[in-house]
Amino acid sequence: MTSESIFAYTQANKAAWNASAHLHGQGASWDRLLLAAAQPGFNVLDDCLISTLRELAIAGRSAVQIGCNNARELLSLAALGAQPLLGIDQSSAFLAQGAVLADRAGLHPRLLEANIYQLPSDLGQHDLALITIGVTNWMPDLDGFFKAVRGLMRSGGHLVIYETHPILEMFNPDASNPFQPEISYFEKSPIRIENSITYDGSDGGAGETGYWFVHTLGEIVSACVQNGFQLQSLQEHPHMNREEDYAVYQNRSAQLPLCYTLVAQAA
Repeated sequence: MTSESIFAYTQANKAAWNASAHLHGQGASWDRLLLAAAQPGFNVLDDCLISTLRELAIAGRSAVQIGCNNARELLSLAALGAQPLLGIDQSSAFLAQGAVLADRAGLHPRLLEANIYQLPSDLGQHDLALITIGVTNWMPDLDGFFKAVRGLMRSGGHLVIYETHPILEMFNPDASNPFQPEISYFEKSPIRIENSITYDGSDGGAGETGYWFVHTLGEIVSACVQNGFQLQSLQEHPHMNREEDYAVYQNRSAQLPLCYTLVAQAA
């Protein structure tokens, strides 16, 4: 993929996220988040991710989140004793929401609007890098992505990826038969996202066109280790960590993997 096409895809995705941000900064869910952020020990992370982070003994360590959205997860790291110093996202509109939440939480991370493929040189190096749900699928170039992530980390620091399992990209939970695969696990053409982006499965209406990339688990792991990381663990989980309409795939007698946790150490 050329640098020009990577830039075009990332610019389109930036526009798609900015156009969707207003849906997330209003209503009952946003009001609850504002109230929660002001409480001591604010933490939106689930038990699976919390357990992983505690095993890494992150207390006192500096942290960066790549694809931080409105920074709610980055800010949650403070409840585990980490120092949430840097959040990077391409959407200025979501980062503006993050600034409001940070103010409520009494925290002061740097929230940087940036293309991950064109980062400035003054970001420092951190002990922990966090990547969560959906981030890798918005990345047209995994090799360049993990190279950029490695540049944000000190040697010996830990990368934690808590992501949706790529096998779910084969299925459409809203189809008449949600268990019939609709696309190949090995699909290489980006998927056009035309509607506004929501988390609860609701229809956000028309939005800017974004591009979703299907990466196999093998491609993700390979790009990670080929760009300066040593794989420490890869766990696949039966629980869901994405939109509610995917709950149909949970608690099956023949269970699909629904998400995964990857832990790697910066060499």
